[in-house]
Amino acid sequence: MGPRGMPGQRMTSGAVSLRIEGLACRRGGRLLFTGLDLALTAGQSALVAGPNGIGKSSLLRTIAGLLPAFAGTMHHEGGIALTDEASALDRERTLRGALRFWARMDGAAPERIDAALADLGIAHLADIPVRILSTGQRKRAALARTIVSRAGIWLLDEPANGLDTASARALGTVVRRHCAQGGIVLAASHMPLDWPHDAEITLAAPAEAEAEADADLDMERPA
Repeated sequence: MGPRGMPGQRMTSGAVSLRIEGLACRRGGRLLFTGLDLALTAGQSALVAGPNGIGKSSLLRTIAGLLPAFAGTMHHEGGIALTDEASALDRERTLRGALRFWARMDGAAPERIDAALADLGIAHLADIPVRILSTGQRKRAALARTIVSRAGIWLLDEPANGLDTASARALGTVVRRHCAQGGIVLAASHMPLDWPHDAEITLAAPAEAEAEADADLDMERPA
């Protein structure tokens, strides 16, 4: 998978798909969301919106298999790659060397690395140690790893964070190409993204969570 340190899977020759039915997520005893349904087929993109802390990242991690679902079912055809804030790139390796390590782990062709770096405008940083990269450059490096993985389904958590206008536009070009080639993109973001979406999910606290929050406030109020 993407930058969580788990191997990704190559895009298969068949069509990719992602189906979620009645999904619910609970963390730390708190119900984040419930009853979530989503169906994406090859070439489609969806946006997950909502305020910070509502469960956008948890949703992507649940789909990636890194968190257990509290309820509901998920099914996918094709490999999954997750890009989030943890790039899992060795800080002491050069950018090319760090991506080459994960290309081997993911079973991907290392020849794709230079093309991915060029797509995201960081080819000139290939021989620079990862630890020297800026926040925006590290974000693009993590996205490059997802491109190299050849996974059919991309889960992108706040992919535009730290990117300037030109970099965000380059990412949009890469995403549109991935979808045109039959891939799927599910992105969680609190800011606009530079590609169209076939579906949009706005997460909101379920009634149970709201009731729990009200109860907590009542307990905190002085008698």
